[in-house]
Amino acid sequence: MKTIRTFRLVFFALVFVSIGCGKTGSKVAPAPPAPPVDPATAASVTGTVRFAGTVPTFRPIDMSASPACTQANSSPVTPPVVVTGANDALANVVVFVKSGLGRYSYPAPQTPVTLDQKGCMYVPHVVTLMVGQPFQVANSDLTLHDIHPMLRNNSPWSLSELPGRAPVRSTFQKPEFAANVGCMIHPWMRAYLFVFAQPYFAVTSKDGTFSLQNLPPGTYTIEAWHEPNQTLDQTVVLGPKDSKAISFTFQFSSAGT
Repeated sequence: MKTIRTFRLVFFALVFVSIGCGKTGSKVAPAPPAPPVDPATAASVTGTVRFAGTVPTFRPIDMSASPACTQANSSPVTPPVVVTGANDALANVVVFVKSGLGRYSYPAPQTPVTLDQKGCMYVPHVVTLMVGQPFQVANSDLTLHDIHPMLRNNSPWSLSELPGRAPVRSTFQKPEFAANVGCMIHPWMRAYLFVFAQPYFAVTSKDGTFSLQNLPPGTYTIEAWHEPNQTLDQTVVLGPKDSKAISFTFQFSSAGT
């Protein structure tokens, strides 16, 4: 009986101490929410991307293993590695803020970003979106495709998509940089996927231009990426309501192909 009584005393003493510690322990205050960018002081960076030198030529893609793919294209298709426009403007270049951003809130858009499978090619060749933004892959072809994003920071997945079906949908919870998207059935199909935690990014079209708007004042590193994994950086200092114009010039490198 004495042993049982001693055990009960020790037990209730421990309970009392734990409750007391819980009541007197200090709580860590949560961090205040990140503010939005003040539009009254927002700045911008615009510019152009060009290609220097002779534009390389590439062999047409051999799609003979898939009659549906050859029938979907009325002329030979070449890999869209170096796509230029007037005055040596360069397309498919991702321009984004690499560093310098403060702590601000960046709500993800809820408009889906679509990657299509058309003519047994991925369209667009480079796709960009934000963390948490809906992403969908459509199939405009009359043949089966198998979508395989080669993700580094998000859970990998690979899904087959029959023609005429609703687009495959997904979201990404972490950023991705130049992640390859392939097709397990048609090995020549390739796209590049970028997922950003902020909204300051753009992809050039054949006019080679880009625009990064609504930037808070600060000093930034702006990076331009072009296939195959070529990058160029510039430092830009932005004051309130400032606007700066910059340019990038790439040359073709076969490294990484």
